[in-house]
Parts: sequence; structure tokens; C-alpha cells
Amino acid sequence: MFSRPFIFVNIAASVDGKISDESRKRLRISGKEDLLRVDRLRAFSDAIMVGVGTVLSDNPSLTIKQEVLKAERMRNGKPANPMRVVVDSRLRTPPNARVLDGEAETLIATTELSEERRRGFGKAKIEIFGREKVDLSRLCRFLYEVGVERLMVEGGGTLINSMLKEKLVDELNVYFGNMVVGGRNSPTIVDGTSFDPPVKLELLNFQKLGKGLFTRWKVVYE
Repeated sequence: MFSRPFIFVNIAASVDGKISDESRKRLRISGKEDLLRVDRLRAFSDAIMVGVGTVLSDNPSLTIKQEVLKAERMRNGKPANPMRVVVDSRLRTPPNARVLDGEAETLIATTELSEERRRGFGKAKIEIFGREKVDLSRLCRFLYEVGVERLMVEGGGTLINSMLKEKLVDELNVYFGNMVVGGRNSPTIVDGTSFDPPVKLELLNFQKLGKGLFTRWKVVYE
């Protein structure tokens, strides 16, 4: 087994496991209490990873919101915000995306297929991790080698599926909001093809948080 960061998924979903509706627009599931929890998790992470689908649908900044948490990181000799990592095999990240705003270091993990599109990215840090599909194991090994010991994965469902298939996830943190979204084609916590056998989880803890329920699970690989 190669050395890699401790990797945990953090995501908010409806009670029926949807992270958005069929339009894939940004859906507010978390309340204030959960957003504060997520901010603290980001502050204790060395990097935050998302798939390009999340960038295209939500345009997140993936930065810490509370100044006190940024100040604490800097007192400990860390940058104000964790590194941002975008898994983007064909380099579809828009050059004006918020993850490229300069608020934090950003790494776009891509493939050889993106060669023609790399020219318009200016100072963005781009690394190749495969020919047609990003080699996630290789990427995680690279992140560990550059000092990432704790990696937070914030979606989306396709990336989470791939990470689980390659046995790269240690924990799942899922906040279930007080809603049902429905929709056969609505994205879920883990999209893509099913697992055979299913991935087993061990419940570590849970708590009522705001109007929803926060759950924390250990991933048990067989």
C-alpha cells in the first residue's frame, strides 16, 4: 500500500440521498450549524478536492469563511486556506472559475487529453495524472508527497464513486437535510455504477444538527 493522505468525504444530501435535483442546480441543503461545521473541517484540512462537475454546477470557492479560523492556520505556519484540487480529465474548468481566484493555491489534475486547452490557463497550476482519465491513486500519492496529510473531498457523486472503487476513502461525513428531493435522474451522494459487493460502513457517531442529522462513517474495505 502506497503512502497517501487521510481522506474523508464531506457532503450534504436530502433524506433520499440526493445532492441536487434533476437540473443539477445548486441546492441549499445545509443550515447555518452545518455550514459552520464544514468551515471548521476545511480549516483542519491540508487540501480540498472536488470533481469538475461540482465546479461547473456550483462554482464553489472552497475557501474558509471565518477569519478566526484563517488566522489560527497562519499562526500554525499554514496558508490561510487549504490547497484546492480539481479533478478534471478534459480541463473543462472555466478560466474564471472561483477556484482559480487566487485566494488559495489551486491544482488542476488533468490528463494528456487536455493538451490543447491548457494554453488559456495562465498561472493556474496544472499537473498530468494519466492519459485519458485521472489516476486518482497517483494523484493522492503526489498530494502526500507535497505535504497533504488530510484531504477533504466535497464531491460530486462521480468522483466519490471512483474514490471508493479505488479504496481511497477512509471516512464518509454525510449531513442529511430535512427534505426529500426525488427524481430518478437527480445526482446522489455516490453516482456511477454500483458496487459488487456493496461497500460496508461502520457508524462512528451521529447527532442532530440544526434541522438535520449529521452522520460520520468509517469505510470498511473487504
